[in-house]
Amino acid sequence: MKMKAYSLDPRRWLMPLIILAVPSLLLILTIAYSKSPILAGHSSNQPKSSFTHRNFGAQFGLPKLPRFAYLISGTKGDNARVKRLLQAVYHPRNYYLLHLDLEASDAERLELAKYVKSEGVIGVFGNVMVIGKADLVTYKGPTMIASTLHAIAILLKQAGDWDWFVNLSASDYPLTRQDDILHIFSYLPRDLNFLEHTSTIGWKEHQRARPIIIDPGLYHSKKSGVFWAKEKRSLPASFKLFMGSEWVVLTRSFLEFCVWGWDNLPRTLLMYYTNFLSSPEGYFHTVVCNHKDYQNTTVNHDLHYIKWDNPPKHRPISLALEHFEDMVESGAPFAREFAKDDPVLNKIDEKLLRRSVGRFTPGGWCVGTTILGKDPCVAYGSPNAVKPTVSSKRLEKLILALLDSETFRSKQCK
Repeated sequence: MKMKAYSLDPRRWLMPLIILAVPSLLLILTIAYSKSPILAGHSSNQPKSSFTHRNFGAQFGLPKLPRFAYLISGTKGDNARVKRLLQAVYHPRNYYLLHLDLEASDAERLELAKYVKSEGVIGVFGNVMVIGKADLVTYKGPTMIASTLHAIAILLKQAGDWDWFVNLSASDYPLTRQDDILHIFSYLPRDLNFLEHTSTIGWKEHQRARPIIIDPGLYHSKKSGVFWAKEKRSLPASFKLFMGSEWVVLTRSFLEFCVWGWDNLPRTLLMYYTNFLSSPEGYFHTVVCNHKDYQNTTVNHDLHYIKWDNPPKHRPISLALEHFEDMVESGAPFAREFAKDDPVLNKIDEKLLRRSVGRFTPGGWCVGTTILGKDPCVAYGSPNAVKPTVSSKRLEKLILALLDSETFRSKQCK
């Protein structure tokens, strides 16, 4: 008996897929590149403080300190977690964009904006913004990458000059002070992109690449799950798929290429990933590894400590006190994921960040006294006066291991 071949004939579903993908792409581009009202924070291209224009280390032959642009994302009920994470990773040299998605209430966003406006130090340096017009983000849908591109576009346009972009969620937390990160990264080439990636996608071929999904968040304002099409698609022939962790530390130059794009590759891949499950696990990875100007700039690590079950489950293990020593020894500057107010966060604050409740992580920029438990960051000096701690040695060890081979550039994106 002859088998029916309609399910394998691409002509039957190619046109519906194009019809679905093209408007989805246009919506993603609109979300990513549109202007977004900022509830709190400056909108000029220069920081308010004159300190940030100086690089005191240069006169002593030290490398120029970098700047980071952080996206901190959360959802309904994450207000306190986002605030705590901001305090933990804050540094006057950096820029911060805070986003509570559309599932959170306007009251939550307003409360976060009021906090930002109430902090005197943030007011002086003007380096924290809160997105007022929130994006709807569907878990595992392309609206996740659309929201990230939207944030990157805001940081490129409204923040000052910066070197690396870092995305964090409300369930992340730092293991290292910003002074240590700035110190170690000052010695690194500014073209290195840190993202875990591989072209050996294994089971993800059938559970990520071949299925076709539709994200209703591209069309509706109410959050729901993704829809699955019955048809499957073949792997692309014009580019090679790469996948990995959605947590990244990416260079400004690469992200300018993705957003302002003088080459059509980022838009071509954005259209492909419009119907791709968990697009943040593949979009940047595939772009960077399929372009000759960037494929040798990757470092195969997401700079996070993440612990998985064996075999891995849907989500990583929630980190707790029992994982503290492993986290420290990893040398990773960030870790995830943490349950809300887990006791291990207090231990990280006390032992690693030396941060008191409700205060910023102290650094060389804090020149106040700690006598009688006073906040040293109430009085501030130059944000360029970084003071590395022992944590910088652990981070240095990790970075050196990642860059150990002299040919590591030519061995990337394989």
